[in-house]
Amino acid sequence: MPLMNAGNAVLLVIDLQARLVPAIHDGGRVLANAVRLVEATRLLDIPVIVTEQSPSKLGPTVPELAGAAPAIAKTSFDACAEPAVLEVLGGDRDILICGCEAHVCVAQTAITLLEHRRRVVVVEDAVGSRAPESHAVAIRRLAAHGAEIVTTEMVLFEWLRSAEHPQFRAISQLIR
Repeated sequence: MPLMNAGNAVLLVIDLQARLVPAIHDGGRVLANAVRLVEATRLLDIPVIVTEQSPSKLGPTVPELAGAAPAIAKTSFDACAEPAVLEVLGGDRDILICGCEAHVCVAQTAITLLEHRRRVVVVEDAVGSRAPESHAVAIRRLAAHGAEIVTTEMVLFEWLRSAEHPQFRAISQLIR
């Protein structure tokens, strides 16, 4: 696979919601990395899609990400079951995924996208589950299905490609 390219990417933020994030193992780290990714998308003009699983029960997107994009409410665990999500994901952009839960909504969405022959990149340190073992099994399963497993820093520096990039300093600040 080629390196990730900011000009051909979309970030899918799955269900980082007020009542769910506190239950996620190491949720603070997951959220901090998702925020870094969203900030980078703003600096690099990369589209973002945000979903909310049953928002009447799990609450809205966490305040740290509330302005990333209008949230698309869903009840299906697979975000691809929501036509509005598929509409925004149209085309052939690389789909980078962060959010929760790794073994439910992230996994089902990623596997469906892989079945549709899309390039799926799961940002391992920006996805979470309530139980660490659920996260670990989900990551192994997604890799076996063909998803690329990366870290937040890998994404940011591949999007930049060079220290000469005009946004290098701003994005470097995101990881300090």
